[in-house]
Amino acid sequence: MSTAKRGSGRWTKWLKWLILAPLLLFTLVQLYFFVQIWWWVDHNPTSTSFMRAQQAALREKNPKANIQQLWVPYARISNNLKRAIIASEDANFSDHDGVDWEAMQKAYDKNAKKHKVVSGGSTITQQLAKNLFLSGSRSYLRKGQELIITYMLETMMEKERIFEIYLNVVEFGTGTFGAEAAARHYYGVSAANLGPAQAAKLAVMLPNPRFFDKHRDSNYLAKRTEVILRRMNSAELP
Repeated sequence: MSTAKRGSGRWTKWLKWLILAPLLLFTLVQLYFFVQIWWWVDHNPTSTSFMRAQQAALREKNPKANIQQLWVPYARISNNLKRAIIASEDANFSDHDGVDWEAMQKAYDKNAKKHKVVSGGSTITQQLAKNLFLSGSRSYLRKGQELIITYMLETMMEKERIFEIYLNVVEFGTGTFGAEAAARHYYGVSAANLGPAQAAKLAVMLPNPRFFDKHRDSNYLAKRTEVILRRMNSAELP
């Protein structure tokens, strides 16, 4: 065989690997996500990507720091909080298939007018996908992965289970995750005993919880809480 042919054969093999290796890696990553979600159908997550990142950040200042999170079943979380979060974050949660394309289009239009990202249009399922596995960074690649995980969640889990996990792992403040830890941190009560106004305020804090943890008396928080209070009764629970 001539040197030219041998060189051409090696190049062909390298080209195949250059194409196949990323595809193989992508497939393995998706398989990992799939298996994790399948396990969480009837097992509770012990931590999330957001929890681990927050704990690492806290331990840079205090090596002994820990996040606050305590799992409670869906039935032991106040319906006030459930309704408030749906009213504030995802009014169509019970009806869509994981992605609210109309909300995403509105968010895109709003961001285009502002020439910066000011709105995400993410559903509760999308937020859960991000919290479980991804980071808070914004990119089209990360958004694409978020959508894949979102459809995995919606395919394998009932809406109530998705919402139960979300309520237990979502960030409510610096080092504070889940409804139970939030209820105790802000009001000294259990998640089951949150009143309408308390629940509405917690829901309003979700888009920027660390900021509102430090600015609990802001005018925006008070006004938005009143809006959510008025919307709560019409929120449909899964």
